[in-house]
Amino acid sequence: MYEEISISVEQASDAKVLIISVAARLAGMHPQTLRQYDRLGLVQAGRAGGGGRRYSERDVALLREVQRLSQDDGVNLAGIKRIIGLEQMVGDLQQQVAELQQQLREAYARIAELEGVGPYPGRDLVRQPQPSTALVVWRPRRGDGR
Repeated sequence: MYEEISISVEQASDAKVLIISVAARLAGMHPQTLRQYDRLGLVQAGRAGGGGRRYSERDVALLREVQRLSQDDGVNLAGIKRIIGLEQMVGDLQQQVAELQQQLREAYARIAELEGVGPYPGRDLVRQPQPSTALVVWRPRRGDGR
């Protein structure tokens, strides 16, 4: 009746369009299990206008991962919640690193652009030698002519 869909969490859609019965069937779970996971905060459903739960493909893939961790690896629900939270944190940090790397590439490109501008390309931005560690003693002048 339903064909088996194999979707990883990374490539699944975030559109919350699946009603709970369809999501439960796709995940191979009872709808009551999905309700319980929603209450526990493991896989949070979206809400339709009338209050019904709606799930995305990504949610279904995550439900399958919860089931695998629970049944195959023997991880309890609190552990699964922690694992999911850490994986989301890692994903967020990876995205932040990618954004920072892009900003760095843009900054280097801008520096290269600025170094090539002007009548003496490469000489507008002067690189300073290592700072000196010499000690300079300053003595104020006295008003008496010395």
